[in-house]
Amino acid sequence: MTDTGAALEASALGMRFGRGRWALRACGFRLPAGRVCAVVGPNGAGKSTLLALAAGLLAPTEGTLTVLGTHPARARARVGYVAQDKPLYPQLTIAETLRMGADLNPDRWDATTAERVVAAGGLAPKARIRALSGGQRTRVALALALGKRPELLLMDEPMADLDPLARHELMGTLMAQAAEYGTTIVMSSHVVAELENSCDHLLLVGSGRIRLAGEIDDLLAAHTRVSTAADTALAPHTVVESRVTGRQLSALIRPASPLPTDWRTTAPSLEELVLAYLRNPRAATLTPAETEETHA
Repeated sequence: MTDTGAALEASALGMRFGRGRWALRACGFRLPAGRVCAVVGPNGAGKSTLLALAAGLLAPTEGTLTVLGTHPARARARVGYVAQDKPLYPQLTIAETLRMGADLNPDRWDATTAERVVAAGGLAPKARIRALSGGQRTRVALALALGKRPELLLMDEPMADLDPLARHELMGTLMAQAAEYGTTIVMSSHVVAELENSCDHLLLVGSGRIRLAGEIDDLLAAHTRVSTAADTALAPHTVVESRVTGRQLSALIRPASPLPTDWRTTAPSLEELVLAYLRNPRAATLTPAETEETHA
């Protein structure tokens, strides 16, 4: 996949709230433009803080974060952001909300896209925001964000209050946006399995740090699930997770050399990979540079 520049790039990025609580610390990563990126991690890991920093709503305590090659505040006109609580004006109708979006983005507004997203949900333009369900408000918030025709779309748990059919339909809308306009999409989610067929890049956040970062195919290729005798030594391979059941040892590893032919090996799924790192916070992180070394 061609790298056309960085949509997001962080170096030693940290964000502290109050005197002692660090939401993010020493974060470094590079997200190439044009990717569809999943940001995953447990509650309180720092996902929402990272997206708010990228949207220019927060200023980092330390380090740097560039958005579309510039300071987040200067990139704001080119960025769409759907926050977790979907803040909209409850007294406005849907039609008035979309007109507000057009007024705020006169040079970029795509009324056709915004209206299509709303219409796909069967929403009446005259319905007031306060009368909508959580899933319907999500659809209006997404219509506002896509109507802006953003180069970078940031979404914090956008599908959490949608039913499976609506999630599937809206994910199709996002993929079409990425394909047609080259939009970089960054979305946080807890539903890892649902992202595997839609996203091509991963940021795994844990305890305020970036645990995994890179192309999903590269990250999966760098790991192998093995089964062998319980007394087998796994060195020199990097062990992410291992367990012994009776006489059997099963482990998720990053191979450092060719594996013995008597080991049974399988490729992990994205969900297996993410859960293994979340269950083992001491597992060594993996960056794109380290991935390249693994394949060398």
